[in-house]
Amino acid sequence: MTDTCNLSTRRCTPCEGGVPALDADAAGRLLAGLDGWTLTDGKIEKAFRFRNHHETMAFVNAVAWISHREDHHPELTVGYADCRVRYWTHAIGGLSENDFICAAKVERLLAP
Repeated sequence: MTDTCNLSTRRCTPCEGGVPALDADAAGRLLAGLDGWTLTDGKIEKAFRFRNHHETMAFVNAVAWISHREDHHPELTVGYADCRVRYWTHAIGGLSENDFICAAKVERLLAP
């Protein structure tokens, strides 16, 4: 299993199904390396807060760029000054390493 410290430097690998979803232990180890992300209903998610709508939309666009580059897309719920990002791998009906790679890349967007 990949060290969570290195997740943000990795690239997603194509997942067309037929691959088992991560088990609870593997998902828990990867989740431990993501600040503020939670596991809910078999998906990882985090809510991000911003000062205004402009900052929220800039964040959404940056997440869209990550999604495009990795060909792995989250569910986004966007409000005026907040955005919830939720990942899971539809093709396998659960979590894959790709979900954690993308979450780590999203985290880097707001790193100091």
